[in-house]
Amino acid sequence: MNDQLQLSEEMSAGTARLRVDVHGSEPRLHVLDDLSFLNYRLADVRISPEVSLTEPDIVWSQSGDKAIAYDGRVMHFAGPWPAGPIQKVIVTMLALRMEAVGLHPFHSSAVRYRGRTVLFLGGESNHGKSMGQIEACRRGGLLVSTETTVIDEAGVAIMGSKSVFLKKRTEGTERADKAAPERGVEKFFGDMPTWGQLDEPTNVDIVIVPAIDGNFDPSTGAMISFERQFQTLHSLQNYFLTNELLAPGWPMPVVDTDPLRKARATFVERFCERPFFFVRAANPQVLLDEVDRIL
Repeated sequence: MNDQLQLSEEMSAGTARLRVDVHGSEPRLHVLDDLSFLNYRLADVRISPEVSLTEPDIVWSQSGDKAIAYDGRVMHFAGPWPAGPIQKVIVTMLALRMEAVGLHPFHSSAVRYRGRTVLFLGGESNHGKSMGQIEACRRGGLLVSTETTVIDEAGVAIMGSKSVFLKKRTEGTERADKAAPERGVEKFFGDMPTWGQLDEPTNVDIVIVPAIDGNFDPSTGAMISFERQFQTLHSLQNYFLTNELLAPGWPMPVVDTDPLRKARATFVERFCERPFFFVRAANPQVLLDEVDRIL
């Protein structure tokens, strides 16, 4: 069976780079036809015009039976995988390469609001980071990020995703349990507000862990050190898909190690020296009223 190298493609996010090699019998123009999911998850992923890395990070041999394995550095695919699982693995592997150069993707949104950069952290429950960002922008804030904020070792948000919702799921990642992307906007805002963007790096000044539920009375509390670090580590671990199923019978291979986890926890400890608040609210408007009182 013909298993020639058909494509070597290099992707970048900030200064991190990832090489994907595809083997098979048919020519291939790109690993993925659509980068919208990668940009939604990792802020700004680009295809490099030339391959500079000497070794691949992901190898996909399209012939044979479906299989996936990780050898500690390279992810190996075999067989006919749809685009959905491939893009999930690219996100995880590129997130690892980002960490290696001091860039940390946070599952979060961020705004420049009332002279401060506010990070709405997805954390353990992920209940309100998008709606909080939309309401802050509706009140005049500038968008820094939507789904993902990439933060460096010094706590500076250097780039962020700009699409509020993922409107189309790729084959192999469809989810019946996810509501229509803009249903929450219709419920809370009527129409999607418009806003400006902050495109230059900005230090994260304050972190809000939101919890929006129509049954909540408003409450705000400063978070202790353990709570801050617990929620932040959840946000960072989101990109390594340790609890994800790629396909029936095929879990995401474990790419994490104890040294990586310890280094991540050490970064989290430093990052969490800034103010953190947990805010419960019935809707985004009440959430931002509480944030206004903090600021």
